[in-house]
Amino acid sequence: MAESLKVDDALQTAQEVVDRLYEFRDHYFEKNDLARAIHKTKDVEKEMERALGILNNLQDKVTNKATYLMLQGKTLNVLPRYDQGADDALSRAVKLDPKLVEAWNQLGECYWKNKDIEGAKNCFVGALNHSRNKVSLRNLSMVLRQLGSSDAEEKNKNVMESVEIAKEAVQMDIADGTSWFILGNAYLSLFFSTGQNPAILVQCLRAYTQGERDSIANSNPDLHYNRSIAYKYQEEYQLAIIGFSRAAALDPTWSEPKEKLTLLLEYLSKVTDLVNQKGKLKSKRLKQLMKSMNDKDLGPYGGGSYTSSKGDTVELQHVTLVQLIPGVNHKKVVLGKVVCSVAIEEPIPFTFAMVDSEGTCFAVTLYNIAPGYGVIIGDSVAIPEPNAQENKVEHEGKTYKYYSIRVETPIVIVVNGKKLGIDKQAPSVLGVSAKSE
Repeated sequence: MAESLKVDDALQTAQEVVDRLYEFRDHYFEKNDLARAIHKTKDVEKEMERALGILNNLQDKVTNKATYLMLQGKTLNVLPRYDQGADDALSRAVKLDPKLVEAWNQLGECYWKNKDIEGAKNCFVGALNHSRNKVSLRNLSMVLRQLGSSDAEEKNKNVMESVEIAKEAVQMDIADGTSWFILGNAYLSLFFSTGQNPAILVQCLRAYTQGERDSIANSNPDLHYNRSIAYKYQEEYQLAIIGFSRAAALDPTWSEPKEKLTLLLEYLSKVTDLVNQKGKLKSKRLKQLMKSMNDKDLGPYGGGSYTSSKGDTVELQHVTLVQLIPGVNHKKVVLGKVVCSVAIEEPIPFTFAMVDSEGTCFAVTLYNIAPGYGVIIGDSVAIPEPNAQENKVEHEGKTYKYYSIRVETPIVIVVNGKKLGIDKQAPSVLGVSAKSE
């Protein structure tokens, strides 16, 4: 009986050692300032070495070898990089006890770090065959979105399945922020793969907000990075900047948040300058463009009404840019001449600036335009029911301010008196975190 208690105590001690290690990692920023973010991996590695030393001393006292190997592998798996020792220990654990769900989950994460997507999927599916659990579900959701396939229909099917699986993980523990974060990622992928339904993006951001309430998920740079991708697409640039900055602060070794932040600030600077300087065109050229506009440039929008895709007749009133109000301007149409396009590294959105007959200049962000298409200086552009907004962004003492119109698809605009065809439309390309997705 005494020997049995010693065995039980040894296993319990081993479990507590590993639990403390993961608590140290997951709650690191609750006890350390962000300034120590650069040291986090090394600090976790030191704790890992301590934990391994204790586990080694307990090895002979733990009779359940499968569980011991799982704990050893989990300890080695605590760092963000792939570890062969973790792979070996976890592989042995599942061979000794194929029903050990946590070992399958840890082995799947190990394969994931080694970019073995199929191997990771098999592990999570294997774990779920023994027990429905939130960790396997949310990890399988991630894997499904990364499975390689040249078939667009199959990819979309995988994304939709990943959303349902992530929902199930959340339902199993609605307080788990990591599950909410993974659900947010699933919604973000769904948004871009199924026609950019705004309601899906709202669900995505709600999931991220729920995840942020959990201190563990809130300390995950991926959450802030991926949510900023969504904010950027929504043109919530101030929030995107905050998120990219937060992600960079949480993981100073990760270059993508800094790169995205730099590109966004460069974009805002270019747009601000070009709009305020009306494309930097010479005064004579600008006056020529303004005078050259006429009602023919409105094309099908010039008769006071047009027929929508649903067959309804929509009345339209031609207004100037200064007459626009924030948000969608129903039953209005604006006309302008292109004074410049904005050269950017990222193709989404295609951005240009246009002036109307009064010389007012707005930026236009055009989404879902096919590669190789766009507008050039001198083109006339008519936009029905324009979605206008004032952009004011501040960062590190600099202010970016300009007015813009957002256009979701090129097929609604009229260029040089003619409506663009469906061949000018293409879906957006998603840029989800390379770390977690």
